[in-house]
Amino acid sequence: MTGMNRRALLRTAALAGAATATGLAGGLTAAAPAAAAESTAVVNGPWLVSVGWGVLQVNPGRTTPQRLLDDGDQATTSPDGRYVAWINNARSGDGSLEPYVQLFDRVTGETRKLLADPFGTHYGAPTWSPDGTQIALVIGYDTLVAVDVATAAKRVLVQGHTMSYPNWSRDGSMIVTRWVSRSEGPQLRTLELATGKVRPIYTPEAAGELFHGPVFMPNSERVVFCTNRWTRDTEVPGGQALGSVRIDGTGLKRLTDETRYYQSPVFSPDGRYCAALSIPPTNEAPDGGNIIVSTSGFGEPWWIPGDEYDDSSRLDWARAI
Repeated sequence: MTGMNRRALLRTAALAGAATATGLAGGLTAAAPAAAAESTAVVNGPWLVSVGWGVLQVNPGRTTPQRLLDDGDQATTSPDGRYVAWINNARSGDGSLEPYVQLFDRVTGETRKLLADPFGTHYGAPTWSPDGTQIALVIGYDTLVAVDVATAAKRVLVQGHTMSYPNWSRDGSMIVTRWVSRSEGPQLRTLELATGKVRPIYTPEAAGELFHGPVFMPNSERVVFCTNRWTRDTEVPGGQALGSVRIDGTGLKRLTDETRYYQSPVFSPDGRYCAALSIPPTNEAPDGGNIIVSTSGFGEPWWIPGDEYDDSSRLDWARAI
């Protein structure tokens, strides 16, 4: 089979999978179901890919991305799909660009600065509360805050520990983050918002294990993350798997069989699918990422072909608006 034939088959299969996952199984130009249009039913929309400096949007039924934002990183959409929050930690040569957290309105195209600080302040990846009224993120590597979207008021949730990539559960009760304990080293920990209690749910079995990208499953009962716990002896560049653990720290299991690079897993707004940045085996130079999608049961995945997203840092899946 020629490379062209493989590419054609891959593209056909991916478009079929993308159409199903985004509610367009009746054809790439099919209208959304009437029930979705006249109710609060969740319809999956585009993927957003943060590429280190700017954000790309991959629309339903398409494979070539369009540029959504010209600057910033770590973009994530609000639960209703309308707003995109993203960060910038860079500084322009003339000093006119300083670190900020910004919001983009997907309906009006307007932007609003939520936070702004002098150069030297570091903003981590943001995560939305399920009601869309707050954004949580780590400031300065060791302070997890919740920011009121309407007023920009900050509330400190946890302070004094190295944290990264928080993710807010869909039931609103918890935030999970990668955490570095002074005595126990790197872990995954959950913060119970009602009580302020922090609980470790995952500790690597060996020093040097790579794990990152924790995200709650839609039912808020388990956390999915990338890890090389089971794949450290492979020669696959960045070889990892997706694993999951219950929020009480039990029931660790491997979700994906094939060893490959994974980054930034995310569940679809309707909760039926999981996507991540990964590298197709057909890539001649594995220096970027494409989108790999599977059902939430992590069965046979399919790829969204098209341009590689070199140096990508985050994948998000927006609700259709």
